[in-house]
Amino acid sequence: MLKSPLAFLLAMSALASPAMAATVDARATGAIEQSIKQSTPDLIALYRDLHANPELSLAETRTAARLAQEMRKLGLEVTEKVGGTGVVAVLRNGEGPVVLIRADMDALPMKELSQSPFASTREAQYQGKTTFVAHSCGHDLHMAWWVGTAKAMLAMRDQWRGTMLFVAQPGEESGQGARKMVEDGLFTRFPKPDYGFAAHVGNDPVGRIVVKQGAFTSNSDTIRITFKGKGGHGSMPSRTIDPVVMGARFVMDVQTVVSRQKDPFEFGVVTVGSFQAGSAANIIPDTASLALTLRSFSPEVREQLVEGVKRTALSVAAMSQAPEPVIDHSRGAASVINDDDLAAKTAAALRTAGWDDITLIPASAPGGSASEDYSELVSASGMRSVYLGVGGYLSSVIADYAKRGEPLPTNHSPYFLPDAESAIPTAIRSLSVAALSVLGNPK
Repeated sequence: MLKSPLAFLLAMSALASPAMAATVDARATGAIEQSIKQSTPDLIALYRDLHANPELSLAETRTAARLAQEMRKLGLEVTEKVGGTGVVAVLRNGEGPVVLIRADMDALPMKELSQSPFASTREAQYQGKTTFVAHSCGHDLHMAWWVGTAKAMLAMRDQWRGTMLFVAQPGEESGQGARKMVEDGLFTRFPKPDYGFAAHVGNDPVGRIVVKQGAFTSNSDTIRITFKGKGGHGSMPSRTIDPVVMGARFVMDVQTVVSRQKDPFEFGVVTVGSFQAGSAANIIPDTASLALTLRSFSPEVREQLVEGVKRTALSVAAMSQAPEPVIDHSRGAASVINDDDLAAKTAAALRTAGWDDITLIPASAPGGSASEDYSELVSASGMRSVYLGVGGYLSSVIADYAKRGEPLPTNHSPYFLPDAESAIPTAIRSLSVAALSVLGNPK
């Protein structure tokens, strides 16, 4: 679900607090590199298979079976159908901390236009209609590097002690999957994690790893509003109550919740993404339906936006002497909050390992406006956690788009296609080193 460029965050990185000292054993880095070298061909094949065969939220049956198969081949304890289609794989390696590594499995209801030779042509039923399905958010990469991280940790199990909990989560895009896994006993049936790590690919340059202290993603809320009017002939509007006019007025007025009611120094977004009404030019319909997404960081702003949207809708209806609208509020994912100290430690460990472009961003800088239900796992377990950003675009591709004067495709674009051969190894290195930095030492 991650969609926001991190340019502003990168500009703020110089303000981050000094990272604490952290070291990574040279034998461990060598073992990780060797594992990546050996497993990359298989991981690329896995990625392409997942990319070509995407499945929608909470329907990831083929995907889950494939991941379970991969983890069983490695000898891990695998449990399927956790919270529906979720997969949990446990790697036990003596006494020590429990570390969770999470990947998301679902795809999006959209058509891929990347022209890739392994592009998705799959279709599925979504909200009663047939739609194309595509991994345009990067979850196919996440699953491939999830398996690759398990392979890397196995390759150096003589160098750490503890338990690895690999969680493949359904329904991230719908915001339901993490909660369903928790409700199905994720943290009672399996070892409860002390630490957690996850990563998301974006359109930053390959090799770049963004480590953010504090808020990394935003709160997410969805509000659906149905204005009730009184339909009639388009030539006689005085004999009707026009819900289209109410909806149009609402679209304009609701932005004052952000521009005039919210503190300008606090982050908040209100977007009307859907406006559906009417069937013909000469008919005033009975109803108009709108769908909104709200984004925020703080709980206070979150409530202010929700209440402001509801109040505006009620006022618009009252101005038209219409019945009260139907307002349906779905509370989405909370903001993903990275542990400040663990983020600094993770960044230091990655730098010590000598890999890639590591950017540590302070908690004082705002996070991204996208949302992620990984926060459900963090709050339900109480684990200390860090969510990483992974660059996915080759510099040559970035330069080509810039030369043409076109924006680089972001997550959820039908043209989004990161470089898997670069992004997968980068994420495996990062997640493996992050886990090593908190696991027990056999010495």
